[in-house]
Amino acid sequence: QVQLVESGGGVARPGGSLTLSCTASGVALDEYAVGWFRRAPGKEREGVSCISYQNSRTKYVDSVKGRFTISRDGSKTTVYLQMNNLQPEDPAVYYCATDLSYPHHYSDYLCGDDFPGLDFGSWGPGTQVTVSS
Repeated sequence: QVQLVESGGGVARPGGSLTLSCTASGVALDEYAVGWFRRAPGKEREGVSCISYQNSRTKYVDSVKGRFTISRDGSKTTVYLQMNNLQPEDPAVYYCATDLSYPHHYSDYLCGDDFPGLDFGSWGPGTQVTVSS
């Protein structure tokens, strides 16, 4: 059974940077898509970014394009979200997720143009990101 754990959250100044990590156990994460999501207080959960198998697709919500970068480092267990130029609208609990029903190139469906149109089945507990001067 897959388990995901996010790390790297914390406090950054406006304009600052943080790098979030999503580490998996029980699965070779490089065979699946991984999505990053966030939920701010009083708001609905929002899809932030997605990366599919072999990095064939990457998606970003418009509000983070040019500031956030999703990536893998070649390991089978970790996906990163590099967040630069953090803004007052970015604070939230950030979650990573995957879905084992869409392996390999089927993972493109999860990171399609309608991301996050499909449900992700496995989620981490989340990590808090705060932006404060």
